[in-house]
Amino acid sequence: MTPIKTRRDGAIFEVTLDRPKANAIDLATSRIMGEVFRAFRDDPELRVAILTGGGEKFFCPGWDLKAAADGDAVDGDYGVGGFGGLQELRDMNKPVIAAVNGIACGGGLELALSADMIIAADHATFALPEIRSGTVADAASVKLPKRIPYHIAMELLLTGRWFDAEEAHRWGLVNEIVPGAQLMDRAWELARLLASGPPLVYAAIKEIVREAEDAKFQDTMNKITKRQLRTVDVLYSSEDQLEGARAFAEKRDPVWKGC
Repeated sequence: MTPIKTRRDGAIFEVTLDRPKANAIDLATSRIMGEVFRAFRDDPELRVAILTGGGEKFFCPGWDLKAAADGDAVDGDYGVGGFGGLQELRDMNKPVIAAVNGIACGGGLELALSADMIIAADHATFALPEIRSGTVADAASVKLPKRIPYHIAMELLLTGRWFDAEEAHRWGLVNEIVPGAQLMDRAWELARLLASGPPLVYAAIKEIVREAEDAKFQDTMNKITKRQLRTVDVLYSSEDQLEGARAFAEKRDPVWKGC
C-alpha cells in the first residue's frame, strides 16, 4: 500500500501523506515523495500543488523514530528533494499550498514550511520537539527565524513547546485558519485561484525570492534587469507577457498559456 496518494484535477495536483498511524516519514516514504514532487515540478500541465495528511489527527509528526530504531539512518538517502521530497527540491517554481489537517511537529512542521502558503485546520497544533530527543530541527533552525520574529522562533526551537493554530496565525506562520471540515475546500479554492494565474510570473517570483534570500538587494535587481535569472529571461521573451499587456489594453481577462 503506497503511503502517498495523489489526485489531479486540471492544473491542480493534490498530494496526501497517508501512512497510518501518524503519517511519519521514513526513508522509503521520503524517496517516494521526492519522485512525486519532481513529477509535479516537471509536468507542464500542472500549475499548483496541495500537500496534506491523511485523516484528521496528523498532518505529519516528522521523522519515523520506529524506522530509525529499525535501522533507518537519520543521515540516510532521503531521495530527490531531501526530507519529504520538497524542502530541498531544486527549481520548484510552482506554488505549493500546505493544508495542515492536524498535528505538524518536527520534520512535519519543516515540511509545511517548505510550502508557499499554509492553511491550518482550527484544531491543528505545532511544535519543534527535537530538543527533547537530543537532536536539532535543522531546516527549521534555518527557516523559522526568517519567517517569524527572531525571539519567538528561538523560543520555539529552544523549548520545543507546543502551540496552536491561533498562535501560529498570530506570528504569521500560517496564512489562515479554517474549520477542519472546510480545510480541503478552502485549499482547493485557493489552488484554483492560483491555477488561473500566470505560471511564468509565478516561476519568476519563486526564483527571485530564492535568489534574494541571502543576497544584497541591488545584486538581485541587477540579475533581474540583465535577465540573468532563467525564469525572468523566459518571462520577458514570452507570449504571456504580451498577452498581459494586450488584455489590460483591451479591458479583458488575460488567457495564460505558460509560454
